[in-house]
Amino acid sequence: MKHESLFILGRQPAIGRAELESLLGTKHVEPVGDSAMASDLAPDTVPFDRIGSSIRLAKPLTMIPTTKWPQITRAAAEQLTELLDYLPAEGKLKLGLSSYGLPVTAGHLFQAGLEFKKVCKAQNRSVRIVPSTDLTLNSAQVLYNKLTKELGIELLFIKCDGQTYLAQTIAIQDIDAYARRDQGRPKRNSFVGMLPPKLAQTIVNLATGPLEPNPENTILDPFCGTGVILQEASLMDYSAYGTDLEKRMIDYTRTNLEWLSTHGVNATPILEVGDATSHQWQHPFSVVASETYLGHPLTNWPRPEKLREIIGTCNVIIQKFLANITTQIPAGTRLCLAVPAWQSPSGHITHLPVLDQIEVLGYNRVSFSWANGQNMIYRRPEQLVARELLVITRK
Repeated sequence: MKHESLFILGRQPAIGRAELESLLGTKHVEPVGDSAMASDLAPDTVPFDRIGSSIRLAKPLTMIPTTKWPQITRAAAEQLTELLDYLPAEGKLKLGLSSYGLPVTAGHLFQAGLEFKKVCKAQNRSVRIVPSTDLTLNSAQVLYNKLTKELGIELLFIKCDGQTYLAQTIAIQDIDAYARRDQGRPKRNSFVGMLPPKLAQTIVNLATGPLEPNPENTILDPFCGTGVILQEASLMDYSAYGTDLEKRMIDYTRTNLEWLSTHGVNATPILEVGDATSHQWQHPFSVVASETYLGHPLTNWPRPEKLREIIGTCNVIIQKFLANITTQIPAGTRLCLAVPAWQSPSGHITHLPVLDQIEVLGYNRVSFSWANGQNMIYRRPEQLVARELLVITRK
């Protein structure tokens, strides 16, 4: 495969690989080391702003046939010399460096930055090196230093087997846009969970696969809560269909989707009060994308009997939902569900028992070539309740 684009994956690489494979197609992507995916699709054809689990989009520059830092920096200096010819002749440049998987330190990157500064000076270019104490710049550093703009450069060094991929970042996750959609929504509720918009994007992408985003394709969220998944689906140009057990959540979702007009989207969702374990969905839908019931929020690890009670409640609800909806959808219908998993202080993960009964309930797990579909767990370090992404199809 000829590599036209590179994606730097987020904190859960398995989820990022599955999302890209689902959205772009298996034949168009392949792994590059542990932290990246490559694609034969041109960067300007990739809908990067709707991809939730990749933090950077980059263009490949060259493959350096070594992982030894001195040789890498020499090859990168040559590439930088060529890059400077394509940048505006006037104005101070900003240069950032990020390394993935290589046996280097932040000190190595700092020294490389000084060498690259000499390269720029030799061409009568003024440059500021973006400082960092880490091996990778965070999204804010790339965004606020404008490293994807015409006077900015972020060079990426990505270990790939015994070689090093050198790439240039051309797009970064827009953390400000995510914050506006998350914190700016008029209705929020911490008890039902604060689903991050970028994770909602990923759930929609895993549910839809290559399904074209247009209003003729409808996303059903049977546990819609405050409507985050339907919000992101609407922004992608899908139609939204949501149900929830509580009328208050339906009202919240309606208010939040009306608020999308501030983002230029006039959503016209179908919203109904309904218990997902017994509801009859009367309107057609294409796929199911949902964060299901995650159980009681936890601030401390519970006693064993309390944990068994929480798991049992979640398991019954999700099992009943799957049994209910399987009679209402045709074969091949795809679902992506965020279901709870619990990680103990020792690191042990407890999964829902119903996940072992998926085939009995009438579903097949979707298999991915580049990701383990049974290892897609989204969890921040401090969280006790994780979200496990289950991607299945109706038999």
